[in-house]
Amino acid sequence: MLMHTDTPTILKKIVARKHQEVAERSQSTSLKALYRRAEQADAPRGFTQALLDKVAAGQPAVIAEIKKASPSKGVLREDFIPAEIAQRYEACGAACLSVLTDQDFFQGHEDYLQQARAACQLPVIRKDFIVEPYQVVEARAINADCILLIAACLNDEQMSELNLLAHELGMDVLIEVHNKEELERALKLPNRIIGINNRDLHSFEVKLEHTWALLPFIPQDRLVITESGILSQQDVTAMQQHQVNAFLVGEAFMRAEDPGQALQQLFF
Repeated sequence: MLMHTDTPTILKKIVARKHQEVAERSQSTSLKALYRRAEQADAPRGFTQALLDKVAAGQPAVIAEIKKASPSKGVLREDFIPAEIAQRYEACGAACLSVLTDQDFFQGHEDYLQQARAACQLPVIRKDFIVEPYQVVEARAINADCILLIAACLNDEQMSELNLLAHELGMDVLIEVHNKEELERALKLPNRIIGINNRDLHSFEVKLEHTWALLPFIPQDRLVITESGILSQQDVTAMQQHQVNAFLVGEAFMRAEDPGQALQQLFF
């Protein structure tokens, strides 16, 4: 596994665990069996199109996240029922859902994605650390409509291979970047959507300026999704003033008594 020498330690730890996880899972479920399940999965819902439709209608395109915990913050939500959260997000204007499936670091699970997707009509991205083709096929087998690829975890060859496989399986791909070098690598692929994470993976510090600094280098035909640190209406307004109209938000909603109401108050 080739990663850049400046890849954050926490990311190296997670990626090492992911390779172990894939080895363990492939012992119980073969890649061939996963492909069979993927072929029988529900038709993919258009993740990218759902975002573009919202923006075209002059509305914020919100990817509302369902996650129980994070490595830095611990458990975010004790009362965690993915199907109910998904229904509230849909009722309150979300364009898409993001569901954490990583178990070891985020207390996520594949079942959460399936439960959330079955409870609504929204497209769903599998939020995980995808480093092997096995995980891409697995994502389609559990009905994911989109996958996340994190540029900091992958070299160009891996990113291209995983991206192509996801498209072959009918899924969309959100490539997440943290800096200009990663952005340049991501832009070599033809995907319409690109995510900019405002969290520094070394220090965990969050600055909205990360998104603004990279905007001049992104072609007009790409839809920019800003991730992390959107906590107030002022944050939303600041992004919209920079012509950023797509957002991935999790923590601000997960800590709220009613995640759907929190979404509505923040964006609508």
